[in-house]
Amino acid sequence: MAQQSPVPDELDRPFWEACNDDRLVLQHCAACAKYRFPPEPRCWACGSDRLPWREVGATGTLYTYAVVHDTPIASLKEDLPYVVGVVEIDDADGVNLVARVRDVPLDAVPVDGRIAITFEPTPGTGQKVPVARSAVPSS
Repeated sequence: MAQQSPVPDELDRPFWEACNDDRLVLQHCAACAKYRFPPEPRCWACGSDRLPWREVGATGTLYTYAVVHDTPIASLKEDLPYVVGVVEIDDADGVNLVARVRDVPLDAVPVDGRIAITFEPTPGTGQKVPVARSAVPSS
């Protein structure tokens, strides 16, 4: 399946470099201990600019999803329809990651199900991006 290739900038480069190493990292405020995503220059909770990157587990719960039936992006048309989900990351207290959901039939997307984040290279640049896969059925 085709993916757009992100172009890292100074602010989000650590995130994308970690993706290339099959790791999930998030900003973590040194002042108030809140995780941040997407990255910002200052903490949304306390305003601190001390935001080192911290590795977190690449698992979570699928909070919600949407099925994409149309796109103006030619390279994505062959994949239609596809699923994009919002994954609440286990180790990151309230951080949600938006990712394509792979290997799940459209009529069996596991809302509230366990999700594993894996990483796939994009065809344009080879930059890896996070993708969501069903990990364990919800109980």
